[in-house]
Amino acid sequence: MFENLGDRLQNVIHKVKGYGKITEDNISEMMREIRLALLEADVNYKVVKEFTSVVKEKALGEEVKKSIKPGDLFVKIVHDELTNLLGGESASLNTKGNPAILMLVGLQGSGKTTTIGKLANLLRKKHAKNPLLVACDVYRPAAIDQLKQIGKQLNIEVYEEGKKDPVEISKHAVQYAKENNYDYVLIDTAGRLHIDEELMSELDCIKKEINPEEILLVIDSMMGQDAINVITGFNDKLPLTGVVLTKLDGDTRGGVALSVRHLTNVPIKFIGVSEKMDGIDYFDPERMAGRILGMGDIVSLVEKATEAIDEKEAEKTAKRMQSGKFDLEDFLSTMKQMKKLGPLENLLKLIPGASKLGLNNVKIDPKQMAHIEAIVLSMTPKERRNPEIIKASRKTRIAKGSGTSVQEVNKLLQQFEQMKKMMKQFSNGNFKMPF
Repeated sequence: MFENLGDRLQNVIHKVKGYGKITEDNISEMMREIRLALLEADVNYKVVKEFTSVVKEKALGEEVKKSIKPGDLFVKIVHDELTNLLGGESASLNTKGNPAILMLVGLQGSGKTTTIGKLANLLRKKHAKNPLLVACDVYRPAAIDQLKQIGKQLNIEVYEEGKKDPVEISKHAVQYAKENNYDYVLIDTAGRLHIDEELMSELDCIKKEINPEEILLVIDSMMGQDAINVITGFNDKLPLTGVVLTKLDGDTRGGVALSVRHLTNVPIKFIGVSEKMDGIDYFDPERMAGRILGMGDIVSLVEKATEAIDEKEAEKTAKRMQSGKFDLEDFLSTMKQMKKLGPLENLLKLIPGASKLGLNNVKIDPKQMAHIEAIVLSMTPKERRNPEIIKASRKTRIAKGSGTSVQEVNKLLQQFEQMKKMMKQFSNGNFKMPF
């Protein structure tokens, strides 16, 4: 997400850092480039105009002119204003109810039913609570079956009464949740191809019946500026408490994320970052601004690692690395831990300066990773612990067992040896960057 916009803005910042001083001429030139980058990312024109005006005014202020490093101060101004544009502070989820009721609304095709599963999974993982999914979309063919399938996949109960009245279903579901000690009730409501009175009337009746803590609008970020009209249309009829932007991992320019809060005053609370059931994140404006400007998001990287990686196993592996005893058993264990973190290309983008290092466009073929795992698994425990004993006949057997070639086995062993040498240099403090 935001790759093109991020690259453009980072190029502008690189230029500014080269200036000895900030003048009206060079700032005007920078503002022109920033304006074009934002417009091409599908940010609303009114938002672009206001953003560039504020940045220019602050960049030409006395504090910047007197600064020893005006370029760095300019970067801070752009970062702070991007953060403000995205909402300033992250908007927390209201979960004070007993149970807390979350009502998800949206148009058909926005990814609402999938999102409700992702959200329940996130709430269970992050807060160790017990969610209940409720099937109130009684119109779309197979909507109830889809939700039940998601519930089965996640081992989360789905409350459904078939094609009955959605208002009554929601009322009964809340009562059921109270009687069975559920902490969260997530209501999957019906969508339409467009906003109409019938849809809004039904949603309003559900809202009045169950009085939810949150009414979250799920919206497809691929819609571009049309998303603003959809948010406004829903918000005029229902008191929206937040937006969930889906498909931000797709081929989207991201402009809607930069326009939503400013134009509608409805905060973005969650973003969809992959198709998997753990592919949803809390939305943090400051971290997102940092990602756009190439500052990375180490906090998110650490959080993902903390959630997915076994601390004792990681500590054990680290000690073996430092002692030079790291073998293919450890390598296999590390690979399995890394897989829990999600697609590696998504993690690389969180590293500061990812764009400059060429990491933003890295594509890692999952099949290639599977091949590596198959090769290691085709080795005996003795071979994994002592890779140096793997000679010609063993390589042939491993290649056959893993469905790969001897060349691929050789390549893996060579890369593993190079990795071990690098680790040894790190642990001895002799490692030098190659530039």
